Amino acid sequence: VMVGQGAVLTCAITGDQRPPIIWRRNNHALNMLELEDINDFGDDGSLYITKVTTTHMGNYTCHADGYEQLFQTHTLQVNVPPVIRVYPESQAREPGVTASLRCYAEGIPDPQLSWLKNGMDITTKLSKQLTLQVEYSKYLSHESSLCSLTVANILWREEGLGIGNMFYVFYEDGIKVIQPVACEIQRHIKPSEKLLGLQEEVCPQVEGEKDQKCVWTSAVNVKDKFIYATQPLLNRLLIVDIQSQKAVQTVSTDRVPVKLHYDKSHDQVWILSWGDLEKNFPTLQVISQASGSTSHHTIHTQPVGHRFDRVEDFFIPPISLTINHIRFGIILHKNEPALHKIDLETTSYVKNISLQQYDCIPQSLSYMHLGGYYFVNCRPDSTGAVRPQLIIDTVTDNVIGPNRDVSGTPYVSPDGHYLVSVDDRDGLMRLQHVSVRGEIGQPFDIHTNLHLSDLAFMPSFTEANQYNVFGSSGRQTDALFVELSTGNVKMIKSLKQPTPAAQWPWNHQNRVMTGSGLFGQYLMTPSQSSLFILDGRLDKLNCEITDVPLGNTVVWVGEP
Repeated sequence: VMVGQGAVLTCAITGDQRPPIIWRRNNHALNMLELEDINDFGDDGSLYITKVTTTHMGNYTCHADGYEQLFQTHTLQVNVPPVIRVYPESQAREPGVTASLRCYAEGIPDPQLSWLKNGMDITTKLSKQLTLQVEYSKYLSHESSLCSLTVANILWREEGLGIGNMFYVFYEDGIKVIQPVACEIQRHIKPSEKLLGLQEEVCPQVEGEKDQKCVWTSAVNVKDKFIYATQPLLNRLLIVDIQSQKAVQTVSTDRVPVKLHYDKSHDQVWILSWGDLEKNFPTLQVISQASGSTSHHTIHTQPVGHRFDRVEDFFIPPISLTINHIRFGIILHKNEPALHKIDLETTSYVKNISLQQYDCIPQSLSYMHLGGYYFVNCRPDSTGAVRPQLIIDTVTDNVIGPNRDVSGTPYVSPDGHYLVSVDDRDGLMRLQHVSVRGEIGQPFDIHTNLHLSDLAFMPSFTEANQYNVFGSSGRQTDALFVELSTGNVKMIKSLKQPTPAAQWPWNHQNRVMTGSGLFGQYLMTPSQSSLFILDGRLDKLNCEITDVPLGNTVVWVGEP
């Protein structure tokens, strides 16, 4: 079925005085659940899905009530038309200069690409002047994308990148804007700099402190217009205007704001505040119309169960090329074996998903749109024993069961085809491939002793429809490169010591790894007092920028 269309699954079990037909998905009966998108079972017992999404893919079984041993299985595959991005869309070059054009496409089944010049397939016309980095075969679809290359006697300079394609690094001495190709510092916003047209400073001196320093914990890019950054000791957010590269507004929050997430579907910034440094009075707030140019302010979300003081964390799935609307998020409560589901549009509580049966207190989670699964990392038990991840089906909001014996923090690649799980204690990384039917494969193990702090995915430069992953170490000086399609591993060495965990009390990621978008070649990871820019195409260090202490809050701004 094509995404967005309706689907009818008809059960072929017949007979005189046949009892009602029961439909199941992942062994959970659908008939009694009053689901929004699967709520019509027809006179003949058929299953109707009103608007198919990628979450609906997978197997559905039907049987007559009371006759479970006679059942029929239907496999629903959801096709998604390719979404295509090219970069750059147009460029001008002098004769004799090398030009490169990059194309990325995502869809189900995996699209294959072909290049045409003036409408003619170039595959047969390759030469020393015209090469393809990855050979693709044709994919016939109703979507295509155009990019143009003009060769003319004009000056074209790579420096003319404008305001995009920059890393913004929030550190002790303000904010640095860095162009990664030549490792140039384009702008330094100092702590004493005043907000545009105001007397307020970027980082006013905290009473009792000798030096004027900044403390940041989290920052998000809002549609390449603004960057919102938390200032936990000032109980506020700072908003940076990307066009002017200036701080333009502060927004008061509850005390000690520590975590932000930008929900692009609803143009909202979500804020988790601790209330104090011991996390005694946590709250969630939301800023709506976050990309608007009006003055911004926060509103509180509804307390789940009329209790705010239990909020430990929240999770909102990221959007991707093919998934541009996210409807629900999850709130985690302190020491509670449950996920609390919230409607992002109304910021209101929907329901509890109990994990009590598995004695699982959720620590972190990720979302896979192929099949619509949450992977939940459970806290170790009272003896310290590691528990396997749980898989939750978001169609029924039921726990399917453990993800084999896989434990640790789950990360999902942007295309949904890989689940990468990192066990923070023993350094084990486990890769699982996910098929276009949402089937989760056997784990492939990679043993490291790096104690990985953060992961960043990057599209492969040599293989179509593939991703690589880069990992930063929370304790050591090396970074990890893994080619997901093969499991090949490479170490990038000599990146200096990370900020000690004791000096980064805000989360477990004391050394972030930040990529540079769909077509970006570079990644950034900080040490205690430097920044390292990695070249993702060559899997090596590009440069080091020194004298940037505690630069562990990094945002990419750029194409696309």
